[in-house]
Amino acid sequence: MTAQPPIPVRRIGSLPRPGCRLHYEVTGEGPAIVLAHGLGGNQLSWWQQVAHFAPRYTCIAFAHRGFAPSSAIPGGPDPADYADDLAALIDHLRLADVRIVAQSMGGWSAVEYALRRTGKLKALVLAATTGTIDPSRVSEPARSRLEDWAHGAERARADFARRGVHVAAGARMATEQPALHLLYHHIDDMNAHLDKEAIRKRLYALRTRAPEELAAAGCPVLFIAGDEDVLIPPFAADIIAAVVPGARAVHIADAGHSAYFERAQVFNRHVAEFLDCVG
Repeated sequence: MTAQPPIPVRRIGSLPRPGCRLHYEVTGEGPAIVLAHGLGGNQLSWWQQVAHFAPRYTCIAFAHRGFAPSSAIPGGPDPADYADDLAALIDHLRLADVRIVAQSMGGWSAVEYALRRTGKLKALVLAATTGTIDPSRVSEPARSRLEDWAHGAERARADFARRGVHVAAGARMATEQPALHLLYHHIDDMNAHLDKEAIRKRLYALRTRAPEELAAAGCPVLFIAGDEDVLIPPFAADIIAAVVPGARAVHIADAGHSAYFERAQVFNRHVAEFLDCVG
């Protein structure tokens, strides 16, 4: 009888932080990958990444402050606290060799943590996000493309709203993978109590850094863009990567804002190849 590989060890924890408690889950053994979710998710968003990477890595998935099952915060969370929370979690778990994979809102946590230059960060993956890097500060001719992209994206988002399509999932996921689209909705509904637009405004207010500033992270950076993203311009990944030494960008075709969820096999392959090169 063929021996089966062991099921990765999993444990759940809670970290006290000023004004809240952070929920986190640790699965697997090996070098650490910390997974920072977007506005429509929590630690469950990464189910396809944890299952893929836990046999080789220690996967740490957490819920940002204010996002269930982390404790609620009156008035909603302040994203300015995210990087401190991430640093506290990494210290709490005594992680000395860290890779961060962040999507959308998680990029605000990841970029600001990376720019602390703690020496702990081995690699950074920014999926459908520029974090606190302001895309409007990219150079021409890319900057001129932003206005046209924004108009088209606004029309697409309005169409999604009329059709009941989750904006972070996209029309293709809703049509081609309706069960996955429904699961995305279910995970997002766990935080239906939050004013997401208010949080989005707070996030955008923190988007003040020039693209070149990301070089101070001092580690390899991989941008992953979904070509059908209507929340973050996909071409911003290429432009920022071009001015940051050690950074590169890849695109996933037929994917919206949440390629990690919609095209997990392709997404995981890109991340795995990147981490293999980093060592």
